[in-house]
Amino acid sequence: MDTNSMGSRALAPPAFMSSLNEVLNSRKQHRAAGGEDTEKNCHGGNVVNEGKEDMRPIVLVTNDDGIQAPGLGCLVEALVNGGRCNLNVCAPDQDKSGVSHCATFRENLVATTVDVKGAIAYEVSGTPSDCVSLGLSGALFPGVKPAMVISGINKGSNCGHQIIYSGTVAGAREALLNGVPSIAISLNWKKAQSSDTDFKEAAEISLPLIYAALRDIQKGVYPKDYSLNVNIPTRPSAHKGFKVTRQSTLKFLASWQAVTAQTHLSGKFMSREQSLGIQLAQLGRAASAAGAARRLASVKKNVEIDSIAACKPGKQESQNGAIKKYFRVELSESEYGETDDDLDFGALEEGFVTVTPLGLTSNVNVETLTSTASWIATIFGRDSSESL
Repeated sequence: MDTNSMGSRALAPPAFMSSLNEVLNSRKQHRAAGGEDTEKNCHGGNVVNEGKEDMRPIVLVTNDDGIQAPGLGCLVEALVNGGRCNLNVCAPDQDKSGVSHCATFRENLVATTVDVKGAIAYEVSGTPSDCVSLGLSGALFPGVKPAMVISGINKGSNCGHQIIYSGTVAGAREALLNGVPSIAISLNWKKAQSSDTDFKEAAEISLPLIYAALRDIQKGVYPKDYSLNVNIPTRPSAHKGFKVTRQSTLKFLASWQAVTAQTHLSGKFMSREQSLGIQLAQLGRAASAAGAARRLASVKKNVEIDSIAACKPGKQESQNGAIKKYFRVELSESEYGETDDDLDFGALEEGFVTVTPLGLTSNVNVETLTSTASWIATIFGRDSSESL
């Protein structure tokens, strides 16, 4: 593995990329000297000398696929075996794919201990952003605040406009909002090509990036104004290197369909199991079940739009004078605009591990700002002849 493919348009600081190269070269040398065990011993493994304070940084791990997802399990296992950090895990108790940065404000959350080898772990009845906010608050994990948050490894890529919907990316963004460095990691899962063993390879590939970030955090030189969105290609072990990219315009088009009372969201209407499509389908099942339970316990009389069932064809269900209609969404094949080789989706499909810096603000270019200012001036300018 190397970073030669990052090119001259790298968006990450040179100091960080230098640290990443150092970690990659160190791993090569240790493996050549004696394999993974030699590398682990050289860096202390996961053993702390008795009587000495454990000075290793704390890393908080979350995801949006749920705490039992293989991606999170493989990531935690790799970090535990690496022995360079202590681990806190705070992840949703069920699949929360596609919930974006949804936060829970009007309900109590339940955090339950879970047995995760080498880590202090809780499953939470909330979203990824809830988990990160709670995990960093000190209420769940008293003591030292985590040095870094890692969200993933997600089952499916998170490129382009997928980032808007992604709970995985939202977990990393919540950390950034709290002033904590973060990385979101996703595997470009494809039906009939991918298997759960790919998550183990993806976790190993992610370690140099994580270690480089931890090194710079401890030095106080890691940038604080963005998080990293990492996407790993479908065949992790055959990747072509790390490549810093910009966000693309990849998107999925939604097609809404009316459904009947006997129709259940089985996923059969999906044309393929890939990326955001399967994530949103999974979200529909969980969200619809939760919504149904809440409606049974409430006295709300507003019109509901659900996604799993409907009245019989040709009839409408009426309750207290309100008409209910039911729909489900089908996602089309992916579409994307620009295909430059420095964009996340294009580089990922070419076999690169893409590293995309994401900030908290929308940094539009100067031309857009100028154009907007001119448009506003035409509307509210003193010489405007048209009345609004």
